[in-house]
Amino acid sequence: MAIVLPAAASSKIDLYFEPLKAGMVKYGIASSPLQMAHFIAQIGHESGSFLYSEEIASGAAYEGRGDLGNTQPGDGKRFKGRGLIQLTGRANYASYSQFNNADYLSDPTPIARDPLLSVDAACWYWAVLRRIGPHAEADDAKKVTRLINGGPPFNGLDDRLANLARAKAVLGLA
Repeated sequence: MAIVLPAAASSKIDLYFEPLKAGMVKYGIASSPLQMAHFIAQIGHESGSFLYSEEIASGAAYEGRGDLGNTQPGDGKRFKGRGLIQLTGRANYASYSQFNNADYLSDPTPIARDPLLSVDAACWYWAVLRRIGPHAEADDAKKVTRLINGGPPFNGLDDRLANLARAKAVLGLA
């Protein structure tokens, strides 16, 4: 992991390594080295090399974003990005709550605070909600990025591609 995400602190790698292994198996991501490479590349970027499990910004920019299901005053800040993939928006938190049989609408913070949930939410978003796996299998980094972060323009594409190249090399795909 340190080769793929060279800016990641060893303590953060240690924190997330076992949950990532388990989550990638649970959600079928580990069934393909190419899919694993894309997944790690993307969460590496989204989390700032595991530095952030909660978005730095306040979330005010998401206020009133109907495309995220943010329909109530304060939803932007309340449902800002959390977890290694930065799960964002009332609709996504509601879907994950239903899937996980938990209530992350009343208190979304466990997704940022609990490493297992940070990983599980990311794996769920990838495999269940957005079904990104086939696009990773097609090695379509732009489509994968769009499904996670929108675009074009693609936020952080150079970093995502650099992470992907390193992940492919480590997994013997380059």
